[in-house]
Amino acid sequence: MKALDKVKSGAKYIWSKKRYRYTIIVVSFLYLTIQHNFLWLVGSMPSVSELKDPDLPVASEIYAADGQLIGKFFRENRSSVELKDINPIFYKGLVATEDARFYEHHGIDWQANLSIFWYMIKGDKRGASTISQQLAKNLFKIRKVNKGLLTCIPGIATVNTKLKEWMVAKRLEDNYSKDEILLLYMNTVDFGSNAFGINTAARTYFNKTPKQLSIDEAAILIGLLKATTTYSPALHPEKSLERRNVVLSLMKKHKVISDDDFKKAMARPIALDFHIENSEDCKVPYVRAAVARELSEWCSENGYDIYSDGLKIYTTIDLRLQKHAEEAVTEHMTTLQRRFDAQWAGQNPWLDGNKQEIPNFLENGIKQTDAYRGLKKKWGENEDTIMYFLRKPHRCVVYTHQGYKTENISSMDSLAHYKKMLRCGFFTMDPRDGHIKTWVGGWNYKITKFDHIVQAKRQPGSTFKPFVYATAFEQGSGPCDTRIDRYVRHEYDENGVHHIWEPKNASRVFSYDTLTLRQAMANSINSIAVQLTLECGPENVAETAKKCGINSPLEPVPSIGLGSNDVSLIELTSSYAPFINGGYKVKPILVTHVVNQKGEEIGRFTVEKERALSEETAWLMSYMLRGTVEENRGTSQALFQYSIFGRNQMGGKTGTSSNYSDGWYVGVTSDLIGGTWVGAEDRVIHFKNSATGEAMKTALPVFGLFLQKVYADKKSSIQPTMYPKEPFPIEKAHNCRVLVPRIDTTVVELDSLKIEDVIVDSTAAPL
Repeated sequence: MKALDKVKSGAKYIWSKKRYRYTIIVVSFLYLTIQHNFLWLVGSMPSVSELKDPDLPVASEIYAADGQLIGKFFRENRSSVELKDINPIFYKGLVATEDARFYEHHGIDWQANLSIFWYMIKGDKRGASTISQQLAKNLFKIRKVNKGLLTCIPGIATVNTKLKEWMVAKRLEDNYSKDEILLLYMNTVDFGSNAFGINTAARTYFNKTPKQLSIDEAAILIGLLKATTTYSPALHPEKSLERRNVVLSLMKKHKVISDDDFKKAMARPIALDFHIENSEDCKVPYVRAAVARELSEWCSENGYDIYSDGLKIYTTIDLRLQKHAEEAVTEHMTTLQRRFDAQWAGQNPWLDGNKQEIPNFLENGIKQTDAYRGLKKKWGENEDTIMYFLRKPHRCVVYTHQGYKTENISSMDSLAHYKKMLRCGFFTMDPRDGHIKTWVGGWNYKITKFDHIVQAKRQPGSTFKPFVYATAFEQGSGPCDTRIDRYVRHEYDENGVHHIWEPKNASRVFSYDTLTLRQAMANSINSIAVQLTLECGPENVAETAKKCGINSPLEPVPSIGLGSNDVSLIELTSSYAPFINGGYKVKPILVTHVVNQKGEEIGRFTVEKERALSEETAWLMSYMLRGTVEENRGTSQALFQYSIFGRNQMGGKTGTSSNYSDGWYVGVTSDLIGGTWVGAEDRVIHFKNSATGEAMKTALPVFGLFLQKVYADKKSSIQPTMYPKEPFPIEKAHNCRVLVPRIDTTVVELDSLKIEDVIVDSTAAPL
């Protein structure tokens, strides 16, 4: 009997040992299956490297030259901060509310997990996820990704997810300290309203840094984590207040705050400074878009994602100058639009070459809009129905240069309104290092994202003439050489076709005066620019322009010197740099360097300089550009009305297309170049005549207003300066003797300013 008992006892022991062994085997198999996704049954798990360096989407930030944040790129609006940058009340309150035993457990709170069943019996729904588990869920999206073959079964899917959260939480605890886990959680968690992480949340709800949060504000944000929509202080303030008070009670219970702090915080109402940050919200939205374009190729080549890699992008933009540039554009375009509207009152401005209204202009244009495409999708080929709805008035918000207004207007009338609105691009840069100081790509980024600095190409008109004179100087001419303002007839063959070209001056008459080249460029005499083009060779003019920075294709035709080829504002403006910096082509730079999340510089963009002109030609061209201000009837003398002279020298060149659809101005000082383009979206829409459509009235005032504001600002980085003296003895004569036997003094009115204009009779002998 005793022997039998011993056998039974031994059998039980063996079975018990085997059962223990089977349990170990089953648990080990289950662990390995989940960890390594055996037979693709349960989905993948994050690797060790992912745990140590999680791929957390972080917004990239754009900074101005002075270090001010001006914009972001993001898919999830998240920017990380250090623990020292967060009010301790917040993270202590977070632990008290979300995971009171955070510093005691090792990723899984078994006590809380076992107590769930007791609370379920009582009807109290509560979770037992620790901060480490929540971090695992937030970092690796365990509940949304990593699907396996068995996860389609509801019960197994839930168990699989929970086991994965436990395993990842435990591994997080093994790889990070408690404070590191807490910080990673605060920088990761979703606070609703497109705010990820405490830094963005504090700014979104209270316009504060995490360090500046008060006790009650910290409690509101902590309360959001239970349900970001239900307890949103912006959407449901009453429920948010209730949840805040629960959080404050827990903070008091766990001695995070004192009884006195608790009473004061409970008595405070919710006070928000709420703003949902959109990815396109930016102090300078056209700059943000330009940065994205400039870094696109670099990011692709180096494997960076500008929207999630948390890059810090440092630009050359001077925010003080940028403000003045935007104000100058707004101020002038408001006035100019009124003039344009008055000139076309009662008429549509879209005319063909015979000055007849273009039929079906709006009907054709509206087919490019979202409104038409939406109706087309609904009504198919039924054009009559589509046009009926497009012509049917409805309440909508329209933008004018005076701001937004609500009107009862049809889609067709809305299109007509925006077609009639003039557009503008204005950009400035330092000619010495290529640093872009200001960038105004249009009048309202929310209405039109089209950037007239880089995306538009139009005929530059007379702003192209300086390349003709620079070519002539490179070939031996000088500012004091003379030509006669006379009729020119040129015959040439192009693509097998015989052409006869008879260019005219802007005034439509020839004076037959003998003018120096400086006078000719100052007065923008077409006939002399054409003579020089033919003498130098159109192909050589094209070559000079390309050396200086024009990248667009240039047809070397006789009219090249009058700006017959389309160019962009950025390339035209930057190609004036050699005239100011001693003869070097300088590529404009918007981004100076890029830093990663660790503070390491991963990209630096340096100035690319290449000699384009001889030093002598460069200095002479700066002298020629000044001539548009200093010579009689110079085309830049309208700058006088902006009171920007005194101890200051400047110059520039206007350009107007033949039908007044494009107005250009490139202005220069000794340390700044500014380029302006003004016109309508369509070339067929333009001013009627030179009195209102000349560039000195449409484009030049933007540069004048800008400098007026900049020079009045004593804190600006740009102040009035004189041009440098001759850097070395200039061989070519430039202090030209003036031919003045008879003076006929007339008065020319430039807006509100009257200046004396001396007309030279060139038929007499020189003095």
